[in-house]
Amino acid sequence: MKKLLLASAATALVAGAAYADGHAKEVKLGIILGFTGPIESLTPHMGNAAELAMAEVTESGLLLDGATVTPVRGDSTCVDAAAATAVAERQITGDGVKGIVGGDCSGVTGAILNNVALANGVVMISPSATSPALSHNNNEDEGLFFRTAPSDARQGVVMTEVLMDLGIKSVAVTYTNNDYGKGLADSFQAAYEAAGGSVTINAAHEDGKADYSAEVGALASAGGDRLVVAGYVDQGGSGIVRSALDSGAFDTFHFPDGMISAKLVENFGAEIDGSSGQHPSPSDELAAAFTELASATVEQPTSPFAPESYDAAALIMLAMQAAGSMEPGDYKEKVMEVANAPGEKIQAGELAKALQILKDGGDIDYVGATDVELIGPGEAAGNYRVVGFEGGEEVTAGRK
Repeated sequence: MKKLLLASAATALVAGAAYADGHAKEVKLGIILGFTGPIESLTPHMGNAAELAMAEVTESGLLLDGATVTPVRGDSTCVDAAAATAVAERQITGDGVKGIVGGDCSGVTGAILNNVALANGVVMISPSATSPALSHNNNEDEGLFFRTAPSDARQGVVMTEVLMDLGIKSVAVTYTNNDYGKGLADSFQAAYEAAGGSVTINAAHEDGKADYSAEVGALASAGGDRLVVAGYVDQGGSGIVRSALDSGAFDTFHFPDGMISAKLVENFGAEIDGSSGQHPSPSDELAAAFTELASATVEQPTSPFAPESYDAAALIMLAMQAAGSMEPGDYKEKVMEVANAPGEKIQAGELAKALQILKDGGDIDYVGATDVELIGPGEAAGNYRVVGFEGGEEVTAGRK
């Protein structure tokens, strides 16, 4: 553990004066996730994990000299940009939130950022919006947007490595027709072909259809050793899989993060044995620690993006403490500082310790639930859990 960098007596005095200066006793934070829509089986765990961090900070009594943190939930729907924008507008201008955990899906996240957050100067930290289009280099976010899940530019490379490790050299690809699906499919195709693989077809599908036989027919005609389904488990992704299985077009699949959920096994059981996939995930050690911490309030603590949601909320509050202010314009510059070295390493469940160090003028290096490392504005380094399916169950097949 790196040695804590202690502030000088003068700095501590100034910091103490700032905290004694008085702060509002309530900090409201938005949680904007698709509580309805194509990933609704994931978002309850994500929302509960974010609220766990907020409760932990409130219980400590250390944030901004005793402020309580109040979560304000809103439904992004995952897919309806207008609805998500309206929710964010209401939270910011009506409820007075000082930061947003969210959005979740990439399209609605971009809409909230560009239509509401930028205009109002509000920080957003998404636990799950992975489109490369949201990278700081591709998006003028004024330093207001961060994420705790890695970009799909990284996931495309990881998918390639997993499939090549399995000896899969030819795949068909279907993706949900939005920013997330298109960005991931394109990133994967570039990485896979560069590694010597062949993408026989890269075709979009629409969510909400009752029949995917036409889409599956086109995929089957193109062929491939495996079908990559870059979709949503509660929507068209599962529809594609069901049609492919029923028609005999494909019997093994590769599932990116939007498909990995307990719902996938519930839907298909042993029918998808032999398939593969991956999703952002902490190490086994961190996953076990977060499970122990969160199991009382989060039904599935290691469900995709639940640990990332805890970390997103934690980073907002720790940045506030580092800045001595709940105002986004003051604390946005502190997000990268509290997330990365130098400083005392802070695990999930140690938010009170972190708040005290920051109050005393020290530095922290937030590890959290997912080994947080921000490699640039809007970019997280990220680690992945590789999954397999055996005997009707999802199993861990490795780490990337």
